[in-house]
Parts: sequence; C-alpha cells; structure tokens
Amino acid sequence: MSNMTSTLVDDNAMVVVVDETAFEYWSDVCLGLAFAITAALALNKMLWSQQQGGAETTVVTAFYSLICLTSLLRALWFLIPSSVWQSTYSPTAVMAFHYDLGDDSDTEENTNHWVGPFLSEIVLSAGSLCLFSIFILILVYWADILKKYFYPGQRRSRPMGTFLFFVSLLVAVEVVNAGCFLAGVYSSEGMILVNAITLATVSIICVCQITIFSHRFRTVLKTLGAINQVSTESQVRRIVWITVTGNAFFFTRAFIETIYATLLLVYWFTYGNVDKVFSHKAWDTYILLKHWSEVAILSLMLYILQSRFTAAARAGYEQVPEAELSPETNRGTGTSNNSNIEV
Repeated sequence: MSNMTSTLVDDNAMVVVVDETAFEYWSDVCLGLAFAITAALALNKMLWSQQQGGAETTVVTAFYSLICLTSLLRALWFLIPSSVWQSTYSPTAVMAFHYDLGDDSDTEENTNHWVGPFLSEIVLSAGSLCLFSIFILILVYWADILKKYFYPGQRRSRPMGTFLFFVSLLVAVEVVNAGCFLAGVYSSEGMILVNAITLATVSIICVCQITIFSHRFRTVLKTLGAINQVSTESQVRRIVWITVTGNAFFFTRAFIETIYATLLLVYWFTYGNVDKVFSHKAWDTYILLKHWSEVAILSLMLYILQSRFTAAARAGYEQVPEAELSPETNRGTGTSNNSNIEV
C-alpha cells in the first residue's frame, strides 16, 4: 500500500500531515458511496411510505427513517476527508481542552486539536445509535404483539413509548461518555473503549432477544395459520430472514467490539498505551469488518421491507384472520379470542 498525505493549512501556514494510505483513502470512498446509495434508497422508500394510507405506515416510515439517518451519518463520516477529523488516520489519544498527547508543543492550534477526534466519535456514536434503534424498534413491536397472545390479561404499554425509553438510555450513556471526556476523566481512547463495551453489550442482548422472540413469533403464526386454514409461510419467512440477518450482524458486531475492547484493555495494562491496537493494519481490519457488515444489514433490511411493502400490494401489515382458539391451543400460546397478528 502506497502512502498518501492529506494536509490542513490554516492562516498561520501550519501544515498537518495525515498518514493515510491509498488503500484507506479508497476504502473510505467506497464505504461512503455505499452508505450514500443506501441513504438515497431509504429516503425514496420513506417518502413512498408516507404517501400510503393506514396507521401501520407510521412504523414502516420509522424503519425507513432510521435506515436513512444511519446511512447519512455513516456517509458523512467516510466522505469527509480524514484530515478534517484528526491529524492521523487511526485514532490517537487526545484530552479535551489540552494539547495533543503525542505533541509536546502547547500552541493554540494544538490545544484545540481534540475537537476533531471528539466530533468524529460523536458522529460515529450517533450512527451506531440509529442503527441499533432499527432492531430495538423491531424487538419492541414483537414484544408487544407477543404479549397480547402469551399474556392476554396484562396491560400493554405503548410500543413507541417503550422504544423511546430504551433509545433514551443509550443516548444517556453516550452523553455521559462525552461528558467524561470533556471533563477530562479520560482521553479520546477512553471514549472509544466505552463505546466498544456498550455496543458489544447491546449486541449480545439483541442476539438473545431476537432469538427468543423469533421462536415465539413463529409458533404463534403457525398455530393461528393452522386454525384459520390460511398460509402464514410468507410471514414466517420474513421472521426467519430478520432473525438470521439480525443475529449474524449482532453476533459479528459483538465479537468485533469485544475483541477490540479486550485488546484496548490488555495493551493499556501491559504497555501503558494502545498504539498497537490503533496501528494501520489493525484499524483498517476493524473499520472494514464493522462498516461493511453495516452496509450489508442495512441493504438486507431494505430488501426485507421492500418484499413486504410493494407498490403493487396493499400498504399495510398482513393479518391472520380472527379465530377462537380451543383450550388446547390456548395452553400452548396463551392467546385470547378475537385476536389477530401483524408482522
């Protein structure tokens, strides 16, 4: 890989060289364009969804909106030159309101050198939050529908309220993380470590919940399909698609973030720094695995939604007709009379 250099020139003719390789440059361009195309497709589908009738279009529009926003934030991060974010392609340790830990000069420019890495991590965190919110929204609605069937007597909360609560928790974690950095509790490396641990934890939780809800959902669908003598195969296939793709993504993400966080801790306690973790080879591998998997999952979600909501079909959820379940069936599913299911 040949080296490329990007420069920043200010009014005082200060030049900052960015050690970005040709591979890294074109990799960022490709990822940025991939996310930009995904954002454009999601925006088109979102506008189409808003024109359809029915209360369920709110949920569909929310899915497309989250896919679009995730892709836009990722495209923004990749297409903005690395030199705008920081003076090196891979992360370096910087403290808020202090000079760069890798530079002994205490000039005004160097003192403000922390702003770029901080904003870079904020944009990355916002993109990850939007991405994870897609599956949080799916899980919240799955849980609400299953509660109606397995626990018919219990009061059901509003799904969007539950969704906003969980998303608010993740936002709170990111706000505290940013606050600790700004307060000087830890450096930009600490922000990266906290984000890695948070994403690994949420990924593991999502894998478990998707697996549990998917199994229950398929059980209910097959039972109601048999009772009403209608085919629920298309609905079951969509559930399987979401389960397989979601679990594959979150398992991969949990593995990557766990390894990454472990390496950060090991190298810090062993060598007192994490320079080897942020080497070009290690950082490039992390970026490629992490973000191309995101492109894949976002594209698959668009495909799954498109296969469900096409322009030639109705703009609503398929419903299994209502039916009164026998006591024998009720013992297995906990469903109540006059119930339908939407997926």
